[in-house]
Parts: sequence; structure tokens; C-alpha cells
Amino acid sequence: MSESAPAWEAIVRTVAAGGVTVLSGAGLSTESGIPDYRTAAGERRIQPMTAAELLATEQARQRYWARSYVGWPRFAAARPNIGHEAVTALQRAGLVDTIITQNVDGLHQQAGAHDVLELHGNLDRVVCMACGQRFPRVLIDACFEVLNPHFDRSADAALRPDGDVALDDDQVRTFRVAHCPACGSDLLKPDVVMFGESVPRPLVQQCFDAVEKSRSLLVLGSSLAVMSGYRFVRRAAAHQIPVLAITHGWTRGDAELTAKLDAPLGSSLADLVKVVAEPISA
Repeated sequence: MSESAPAWEAIVRTVAAGGVTVLSGAGLSTESGIPDYRTAAGERRIQPMTAAELLATEQARQRYWARSYVGWPRFAAARPNIGHEAVTALQRAGLVDTIITQNVDGLHQQAGAHDVLELHGNLDRVVCMACGQRFPRVLIDACFEVLNPHFDRSADAALRPDGDVALDDDQVRTFRVAHCPACGSDLLKPDVVMFGESVPRPLVQQCFDAVEKSRSLLVLGSSLAVMSGYRFVRRAAAHQIPVLAITHGWTRGDAELTAKLDAPLGSSLADLVKVVAEPISA
């Protein structure tokens, strides 16, 4: 595996050649205040609720949405950091083409990026699992406010990677869950791929196509612990497309990586822009 100087040189050389597809993970958004799922050793910090658990009982939906209701304002207030801005700068310089993101925060788009494929959806939408209708999160959030006028939304609890917070049972017990504005069902879930669900096949194929057309794949802030992202590293390696990574700690794809830089995302990407993108725009 590359040491830092040779890894940096390989990343600079490869990105400067253009035709880069980016695969971003939770580590890119930690500098925006959104925590990631895993430690540097790849161990999961929390056990998120699965889609099956959410849809199984009214009590599970009450627990999920109460926690999400408290966490949502803080999650929605997150803003792109210098890492997101750097990826956008690389794209505007014509070096990065498609961005595949495992994140559900929309921060790439807020930073001005285009051609962003949201592998796991986006928390700013809600889907009814009964009728299939989708709604802006702000609309459902307004319903929660009307239904829960006295619910304390200022709980002093740490934000979690899924945009929720941990609440005790007493806090959750009084929370009233919103129903679908279209059909009246309470089977609402965030429009994201929760644990236990699969990424839609057409979207997976779209990502495969982007990877296969690229000159290189640049992994940013992902441990690649789950197959939804790791499969693109495997596909690139199978097509002898260089795979580079800037991230912290272990990744599942270490054996497939051409070069890996273990360093902070924001400052590293800002430095990369200065080296490869600013001379182009000058």
C-alpha cells in the first residue's frame, strides 16, 4: 500500500488526467457536523433501525419519527464543507464527471455539483410505503409540528448518522405520527435505502456505467464496508481502472486500491484543487 507522499503524487497525477468518477461516503460530511457510521477500524458506531423494523409496528414508527423529528433541524442545517466545495471545483474544471454518493444529506448538490447519483436516496424526502407517493420532508415536518405542539424538540442529544437522536421511552411515548397526505396510511419512511433494503437496480446500473466510462475512481471518506459502495471499486478493478482513495483508516477495498491517502478530507481536497484545477481555470 502506498505511503503518503507516493499516494498523494499518484492521486494528483490521476485526477489531473480527468475522467474521474467520485464515490463519496460519510467521511466527507463529518466536517459539516454529520457523524459517520464507523470508526477508523471499520466498527459500526450504532445499530440503525432497519426498514423491516420501521414498517413492522406502530411503536417502531413512533420511535423512529420522534427521534428523527428532534434531529432533523440540526441535520437540515448542515452546510457543505471545503471538501464538498473542492469536489465541485474539480467537476467545474472538467476533471470529475459523475459523483456517486452514499450520503443522504444533499451536500454535494448544495455545493453546486451536478450529475450526482444518490445511491441511498435523500433524507429531504419522505415516501409512503402504502401508495408510493413521495413528499418533501418539510411538508411532513410541518404535519409533525401540528400534531405535536408541545413536544420538546430541543433535546440535548448527539446527532446520529441517520439524522436522528437517541431519546428515552418516556420522551417517545407521547409523540404522534403523521399519516400520508395522499392515502392516510401511517407507513411513512424516509426516502432512503435503509439497512435491510437494496439500491434500485436501474440506479446501480447507472453507477456501473459511469464507473466503466471513467479513467479512474476516486473514493472519498468511505470504509466501503457495505457492498452498495464496494461493488463499484470491484467493478473498476475488474476493468483495470485505477482506484484511488482519500479516507481515514481501514477500508474493505484496500486490496483493490491503486493508492490510498489516510488524511483529512477537506484540507486534502482543497490542496488537490490548488494543484490540478486552479492552473486550468487561471
